Amino acid sequence: MTSPDSHPDSSTGPLAGASEVPVNAPASAPRRSRAPVSQVRVTGQPAFVLHSYPYKETSLIVDLFTRDHGRIAVVAKGAKRPLSKLRGVLQTFQPLSVSWSGKSELRTLIDAEWVGGMLPIERTALLCGFYLNELLVKLLARDDPHRALFDHYISTLNELAHDEPAQIALRKFERALLKETGVAADLTRSTTTRAAVDAVLDYVVDPERGAREAIVSDVWPVVSGKTLLDMEREDYADPATQAQSKQLMRFLLAHHLGGAPLNTRQILIDLMQL
Repeated sequence: MTSPDSHPDSSTGPLAGASEVPVNAPASAPRRSRAPVSQVRVTGQPAFVLHSYPYKETSLIVDLFTRDHGRIAVVAKGAKRPLSKLRGVLQTFQPLSVSWSGKSELRTLIDAEWVGGMLPIERTALLCGFYLNELLVKLLARDDPHRALFDHYISTLNELAHDEPAQIALRKFERALLKETGVAADLTRSTTTRAAVDAVLDYVVDPERGAREAIVSDVWPVVSGKTLLDMEREDYADPATQAQSKQLMRFLLAHHLGGAPLNTRQILIDLMQL
């Protein structure tokens, strides 16, 4: 199933073993001809499908989140044909080992194999997975590697598959995503006084600068200092922290998305109101 827009140690096990091999021009090329630009072939790269859509009559363009190359786009030629081996492999939330060639923005998929080792996610958790994928598609630049975020993505899918509380898993991933992309605001120190955040005071978070003490005229979400400190510790046991962090992350993500809506979030909101 493709998305509407998808922790083992990354150095060992079935997700390891990626390599890059330059594919050089034939030695028999005419001397006077301009030497072709060598292509890059990547083999055995750990990856997940984030999104795919039809390309021409029988092919797909697939957005992949890879361990060592970040988010890339590949064309999967013939993947829509009934007998294509790729047809049943290029599914969201399935750990894959993929190989491709090319140096342009759109590479050519050579092979993809299902690795296994992860439980499937179902029901509401499945929508949460699509939400993760939509965040990655909209916030990650192409060809920008994020190994730690790749590992965090695997961990989050595993948490969802094992029925861990979705709101906690999502808050931790959202925070990790902002940190890895370099836009996470400082939640531990006031930007106005430079004093450490006090658990008993109220704060707002400037998306570009960080936390500061709340004032009466603030229109941004007001959260307690305790919530900010809990978020830094990834401690979401307190129901108040869960509620306030949800509003805060919604505000921060909206800012960094430039107001672009998240389709999967609205679906989740609608489901929770049923």
